[in-house]
Amino acid sequence: MELQQIKHFLALSQELHFWKTAERMFITQSALSRQIKALEDELGVQLFERSKRTVRLTEAGSFLRDQWLPMLDEINRIHMQARKIHEGASGFVRIGYPGSIAYSFMPELLTSISRIQPELKIELVEPTDTSFEQLLLNYQVDMAFRRDPAENPSLQSSCLYSEPFALVVPLNHPLDEQNFTGLHDLKNEKFILSNLAQTTFYTSSLRQMLEEYEFTPNVYIETDFGGMSLALVSRGLGVTILPYSYSFSALPNVRFIPLPYKMNLYVTWRKNDHSPVLRNILRQVTETAGRYIAEGN
Repeated sequence: MELQQIKHFLALSQELHFWKTAERMFITQSALSRQIKALEDELGVQLFERSKRTVRLTEAGSFLRDQWLPMLDEINRIHMQARKIHEGASGFVRIGYPGSIAYSFMPELLTSISRIQPELKIELVEPTDTSFEQLLLNYQVDMAFRRDPAENPSLQSSCLYSEPFALVVPLNHPLDEQNFTGLHDLKNEKFILSNLAQTTFYTSSLRQMLEEYEFTPNVYIETDFGGMSLALVSRGLGVTILPYSYSFSALPNVRFIPLPYKMNLYVTWRKNDHSPVLRNILRQVTETAGRYIAEGN
């Protein structure tokens, strides 16, 4: 018994006319008759009572029509969903990201994905104690945004854009972009920074910057969360250094002073992952990054 036979049976059960049903199903009347006869023989039941003028369902035929019709609707729905998954329009994806892009690039990307792939389910992961590479290699995320390219040969990275670091001070702070001359201007300030002994790319970049300025900050509060650092600066508890992306947070009472140091944003994924969902999202990532650069962000 084939699905096509069931479809022909259900069509005939609605039309109750061989010629009209054959025309509707784009087959010949004789082919339709053979399909119905083969189905009856396989099931061992008569489905239709035929005469020269009429065709009507038997009691067994009516029962099968009522059982198969909703099942066929469900099968069609399943097939449609499978097609969407095959085309990358539906499915599930986990994306890892650093907190610095939570206020600008990431919302813009998710808006694009929601518009183009509204049925796609997304889980966002902001790791704190596990590297993005490990999450990808363990299949805990499907794609990750990070500040440095992947080192593992099983992963592939693409640079999306660069952005400056920025000194973040309270809005009432005497320093601004015009009178700032260097980090030595902040020798008496309390800093809110990540633990500089860490080996992350972000802290390595911070250390390099501080070394080039020959500056040792007075770290008053240590936190790995940029959003927390920003909130504390907003409360006047100190100053910090963050990627300029944080300026899009719209948090009040803070001023961003760009520094002459830049960091990149990369997108990274598994080389052997040929998921159509991933392929579609990577295309949107590239397009979003292009708009992001064009808009001067």
